[in-house]
Amino acid sequence: MPTFPLRTLLVDDEPLAINRLRRLLKAYAETFDIVGDAANGAEGLRAVEELRPDLVFLDIEMPGLNGFEMLARLSHMPQVVFATAFDEYAVRAFEENSIDYLLKPVEPERLEKTVQRIRNAQQSPTATAPDLRYMLDLLKPKKELHSISVKSGERILLIALTDVSYFEAEGKYVLLNTVDSQQYLTNYTITSLEEKLPDTFVRVSRSVVLNTRCIKEIQRYMGGKYLIVLRDRKSAQIITGNTFHDNLRELLEL
Repeated sequence: MPTFPLRTLLVDDEPLAINRLRRLLKAYAETFDIVGDAANGAEGLRAVEELRPDLVFLDIEMPGLNGFEMLARLSHMPQVVFATAFDEYAVRAFEENSIDYLLKPVEPERLEKTVQRIRNAQQSPTATAPDLRYMLDLLKPKKELHSISVKSGERILLIALTDVSYFEAEGKYVLLNTVDSQQYLTNYTITSLEEKLPDTFVRVSRSVVLNTRCIKEIQRYMGGKYLIVLRDRKSAQIITGNTFHDNLRELLEL
């Protein structure tokens, strides 16, 4: 575990922000030894690999490499305090993952809390460091899926998600059903589809993931379940499973 003072790097594309932070950190010379600064993510990446700091005060929104992209490329992962102008939702995400942040412009009173948190973490041998790489994965933009590829004889077809009414597992196979009642075999599992598909698709039973935009009617069913009638050519009927009907209830605020 690093000892005090912590070798500290400042990374921010705004010279005024770096100067302000340097000035504020002078009051905590016993905690921070500022070993350098960098004006963007690319410089910050080189500085971290060269200087191997214990701690980085890191701006998020920078030209070129932003703060997240810089961290994702590091082989040496220091402690990080983010400087952010992010909205309340993103700030909550930092807090829930025990990652510290400073809203810009940095205020002395808020910096004091950060210093105390850092000192407490260093002095507690049982403290668990936040998993920054996990947090980065959560914040990465995910590729949006627009279609599913299926085989039809010797051809590979791309079925637009807007044309899909539901996916259903039958034995070890998963079938894609379209709004015009065509059916195709896929190479996916129900679980992988649940993870990849956009929020308009919801898993309602062990074997079915459906397109909520294709729902025509919902009827209450025995045991707290629901019977779903779809807006496809055959008016398919789906019964929610015991452990999945809450997914639909939450999505549609039933």
